[in-house]
Amino acid sequence: MLPTIVVTLVLMWQFVLVGYTFTLAGNAADEAVRAGTAAEGQAGCEEAGLKHLPQAWQGDASVQCGAGGGYVTADVTLRVPVLFPGAIGFPFTVEGHAGAVQEEKD
Repeated sequence: MLPTIVVTLVLMWQFVLVGYTFTLAGNAADEAVRAGTAAEGQAGCEEAGLKHLPQAWQGDASVQCGAGGGYVTADVTLRVPVLFPGAIGFPFTVEGHAGAVQEEKD
């Protein structure tokens, strides 16, 4: 019975990590696009996206920002860790996407 309980707990913990990674990706994309709309430019957008990620998720993180037609977008790609943040990751990634209207400069 003990192995069944341990396997169940490990699987539940892994699902928590997958969900948390989705949350982090969405939040990082929101923060990145917010910085991009505040006229901080592409570098500020990418920096803000990485800044709001825990250290364990920053290593394999990718933040792509774009602007055009008065609209700023940010795409964040994170790798889901296996059991422990900062450890090896699954071969699939989680993506977060956000967009907002560019603020006009006075």
